Amino acid sequence: MKIGILAVQGDFKAHGEMFRRLGVDTVEVRRPADLSGCEGAVLPGGESTTQLKFLKEEGLEAALSEFSEQGGALFGTCAGAILLAREVSHPAQASLGLMDITVRRNGYGRQLASEVLLEPTALRDAAIEMVFIRAPIIEYAGCSVEVLATRAGKPVLVREGRLLAATFHPELTSDAAIHTYFLELVRQSATLGGRKACA
Repeated sequence: MKIGILAVQGDFKAHGEMFRRLGVDTVEVRRPADLSGCEGAVLPGGESTTQLKFLKEEGLEAALSEFSEQGGALFGTCAGAILLAREVSHPAQASLGLMDITVRRNGYGRQLASEVLLEPTALRDAAIEMVFIRAPIIEYAGCSVEVLATRAGKPVLVREGRLLAATFHPELTSDAAIHTYFLELVRQSATLGGRKACA
């Protein structure tokens, strides 16, 4: 298995280190060809408008959409969750539009320091450490989106088919639970569909 990590800015190296701890090969993605041979890809934290500009300039916007359509799993953290969202507000901006969520940028204000919380999730019995830094808020999750964790009544970890999004930074902790869960999505991607039909 090989995981690509968008290497524009932010904490992409921390994601790489987490996957290496789990025995998984990674490649830094800066152009479409870097996705070749990858079964999953991570869109890390940083500044979503800067990242989106880079994706457009380098042809990665279309490449990532095609990667997803062809069965590749995607994991967005913080700014990466904004990039995955179908709709972005505060202010409105473009995105990849792959996941049926609406995200509000800097939803908790411009935090001067990170906020670290222990919150329950659907992944296991024990709570998971979550690091929030200028975190977005998921204001809406479509009926095909599974909410795996919440904070103050708002989703902070969601999954839709082979897409996973977190509004926090799991790579900045020593807990590999969420990255392990993503790897399971990657392994199952051949049998996972995308968006489910809603009743």
